[in-house]
Amino acid sequence: MARGRIALVTGAAGGIGRAVVARLVADGFRVAAVDIDEARMTELTGAVRDGVTPFVCDQTDEAAIGAVVERVETELGPVHALVNTIGWVGTTRFIEEDSDYWRKIIAVNLESILYVTHPVLERMIERKAGTVCNFSSDAGRIGTSCEVVYSACKAGVIALCKSLARENARYGINFNVVSPGPTDTPLLKEEIEQNPELIQRMTRLIPFRRVAQPEDQAAAVSFLVSDDASYITGQVISVSGGLTMVD
Repeated sequence: MARGRIALVTGAAGGIGRAVVARLVADGFRVAAVDIDEARMTELTGAVRDGVTPFVCDQTDEAAIGAVVERVETELGPVHALVNTIGWVGTTRFIEEDSDYWRKIIAVNLESILYVTHPVLERMIERKAGTVCNFSSDAGRIGTSCEVVYSACKAGVIALCKSLARENARYGINFNVVSPGPTDTPLLKEEIEQNPELIQRMTRLIPFRRVAQPEDQAAAVSFLVSDDASYITGQVISVSGGLTMVD
């Protein structure tokens, strides 16, 4: 059990983010939950209640997220675990997109992680302790159509974590990645509404014959930020029901 340690979770009001927050609270963490969506944050804190402190923030704004990190460290205590679940994507072909869309994809899926990791890591280095778990996607490992720039960003998250793992092992800080396959989230539901046959095609390809639940992803996070994973760093765990089996 985490016994009152502080975890900072970005994208906390999303489908996976909510499950991660609930699991970490159950594990004994006090969670600083960060998201831009104030209404969903209210729903989250109402559902989880004890153990969660909400921070409404645009995580693509470097100054804003830096201020949140300062508040968390001052008001709650030192961040032991940083979990970046933040992510967003549409489903369009690359040739149909424009640079405004690319910039948004890059800002949400890659830049936001840089902006929060830097100030958190500075403090972890001072304390010579901490753990970081970032969400990528199997799209970043094998590529996927209609999510080209998103896939590039998620591949970048994997490279970022592996590089930071090498740089910071000397301080006792580990970096790992959860790489989800299709997961039952509001974003997936939106895609299915646009393409009702999508879920049938997905489940036929997944050996377990079902898409993941957010709690499946949260379980991987629970392990990776625990003391049991203290000797694991620079690794990517695919939680995809066997959809992807990449060395």
